[in-house]
Amino acid sequence: MKNFKKYLILSLLALVVLGTFSYLWRKSRPVEIRYESLEAVVGDIARTAVVTGKIVPRNEVNIKPQISGIISELYKEAGQQVAEGEVIAKVKVIPEMSSLSSAQSRVRLAELNLNQARTDYNREKNLYDKQLVSAEEYEKISQALEQAKEEYAAAQEALEVIRDGVSKRNASSSSTLIRSTISGLILDIPVKVGNTVTLSNTFNDGTTIATVANMNDLIFDGNVDETEVGRLSEGMPVVIRIGALQNLKFDAFLEYISPKATSSGGANQFEIKAAVQVPEDVKIRSGYSANAEIEMERVEHVLTIPESAVEFKEDSAYVYVGGPKEYVRKSIRTGLSDGVNIEVQSGLKAGDKVRGNQILETEEP
Repeated sequence: MKNFKKYLILSLLALVVLGTFSYLWRKSRPVEIRYESLEAVVGDIARTAVVTGKIVPRNEVNIKPQISGIISELYKEAGQQVAEGEVIAKVKVIPEMSSLSSAQSRVRLAELNLNQARTDYNREKNLYDKQLVSAEEYEKISQALEQAKEEYAAAQEALEVIRDGVSKRNASSSSTLIRSTISGLILDIPVKVGNTVTLSNTFNDGTTIATVANMNDLIFDGNVDETEVGRLSEGMPVVIRIGALQNLKFDAFLEYISPKATSSGGANQFEIKAAVQVPEDVKIRSGYSANAEIEMERVEHVLTIPESAVEFKEDSAYVYVGGPKEYVRKSIRTGLSDGVNIEVQSGLKAGDKVRGNQILETEEP
């Protein structure tokens, strides 16, 4: 039994020694490093700028009331089409007490003046019929009566407008009826029945009853960095990709570049706008996030290699030519890059093999 334990311990020690020796031997062996072999080929390279922004309608209008009051009825909902002049809502007027009192006072005064003018006219007419006054005097009294009637009618109309928001004479164009000023899609109705609304004036922007836009005329609105804006010009083609619409892209053209920069996070940005061409069978919602791809530069039929194969040092560029095990460092002159491939202007020819990324490490047999 004792001999068995002794042999077992010796065996384990031997295994440990052999394992350690094997491990150290493997670690001391030389390692071969292999690289991906890349070929210089002729192709096209385009440098593209990607601008983030959103899709918005060109014409988006906030519909606001011409009077202050309370929403009594809503005739439309967001998402519905509306024609120019179509009624969206109705406002019940809550008159200002001082204005209402002044209008009522004006009506009473106009009524007194009208009654007096009638009395004067009747008296003057009796005298004129008896040929006791001249025709000129009679005409003056008649004119005064007509003026009194007009003043009374105007006072009544002013009272109706202040009290009801509409008069009998202009009922068809009542300011209590909120009408759309353009034809388009209702994007939003931020008010509800019972909400108080105010008209727009010098001190108040007024309450928005509805937002209406023409969704058949859309633009991309984004911002480009000042380092890129100098290469842009109006009319350049743009490709629009919308995140919410996978695998779809839309053609557009650049139509506006802001002449003034805005600061964002310490960087100067310039607003750009591009007209988007949307097929009739595609539905786009206002405010979609989108990317605009603008081709800044392009070279065609030039020698190219993957940019990952180029070693940049100071103002020079190098590649390693040869393979598969031995490579020679060689200087090249580069041109345009698209971020993946780069133009080689000199130093290589089509078909040359250059060293790429390390792909495998193996031990020599």
